[in-house]
Amino acid sequence: MSPSHTRNTGTPLTTEWFKNISINRSALERRAATIPARRSVKKDYQAAWLVRAVQTIDLTTLAGDDTAGRVRRLCAKAKNPIRADIVQGLGLQDTNITTGAVCVYPTMVAHAVRALEGTDIPVASVATGFPAGLSPLPLRLAEIRYAIEQGAKEIDIVITREHVLTQNWQALYDELTAMREACGDAHMKAILATGDLQTLTNVYKASMIACQAGADFIKTSTGKEDVNATLPVSLTMVRALRDYGDYTGVKIGLKPAGGLRSAREALIWLSMMKEELGHSWLQPDLFRIGASSLLGDIERQLEHYVTGRYADLSRHAAA
Repeated sequence: MSPSHTRNTGTPLTTEWFKNISINRSALERRAATIPARRSVKKDYQAAWLVRAVQTIDLTTLAGDDTAGRVRRLCAKAKNPIRADIVQGLGLQDTNITTGAVCVYPTMVAHAVRALEGTDIPVASVATGFPAGLSPLPLRLAEIRYAIEQGAKEIDIVITREHVLTQNWQALYDELTAMREACGDAHMKAILATGDLQTLTNVYKASMIACQAGADFIKTSTGKEDVNATLPVSLTMVRALRDYGDYTGVKIGLKPAGGLRSAREALIWLSMMKEELGHSWLQPDLFRIGASSLLGDIERQLEHYVTGRYADLSRHAAA
C-alpha cells in the first residue's frame, strides 16, 4: 500500500515538546463522551463508512494455538472480507475490497505471505517479545529482523513500560530508535500498552517519544491488557499526533486495538479521527483497527443494509 504522505524519519529526542504537558482527564473524558452521543451517519453514508472501516482492519490472529491452516483461512477472509452477494448488492463488484493487513506472530508470517501472494495486502507481524516486551533488547531486535526476513512489511513492536513509569525518556527513545532501525523499510507500529501506563499524561508523552523515534503508527494496546482501546486514551494519542504534525509537518497513523467488536464502535472511532485530524486520517495508511471479530458484525450490518434483514452473527465468521 503506497502511503499518501512522507514517511516519518523521526527527530532528536526533544523533551521540551512534552515536559510541561499535563492531561486534564475530566475534560478529555467529557470530550470523548460527545463523540458517540452525536447523531451517527445513516443509510448510504453508514454503508460507505462501514466499507471504509473494513479497509482499515488489521485482521488478526494472535493465539497460542495458531496454525498454518488458521492463518490461510484468515488470509482468505482478508482477500474477500465481505460476501460476494453483499458486495454486489452494494454495487461494488468492480471494487477490490480487502482488509488493511493481516497481523500474525513471526512464525506465522511465511504462511500469511504465501496465502496473500498476488495481492497488495501487507503482512504485519507482532515482535519484540509481544505482549510483555520484556525480552533482552538484542533478542527483540533479532525478532524484528526474523519477521522481515519471513516477508513482513509491517512490525507491531511493544515498548518497555518501565521506561514510561519511571520517566526514563532517553531509554525509551533509544529503544524505539533501535527498533525503527531494525525495521528498515518495514513500517513500525509502536504499541504503547496504554492500559499499563497509569495516566493519560504518560500516554501523551510516550506517544510523542514514539513519534520522535520514527514510528509510522502508534497503537493503543496489545489486546492482552486489562484495559485496551478507549476513546479517552485514543484522543490523547491523537492530540500527540496533531502536535507532532504541527512541529514537523509529518503525518503519523493511529491503530486502536483490543476490545473493538461492533460496527458501531468502528463508526465512532472513524468519527473521532475525522473530527480531530481530518478526512485524510480515514485512509488505511493513517488509520488501522486491530481486530478479529469486528469484521463479522460489520458484514452483518452491511447485509442488513442490502436485504433489510439481520442474519445471525454466526453467518459472518471472521475466517
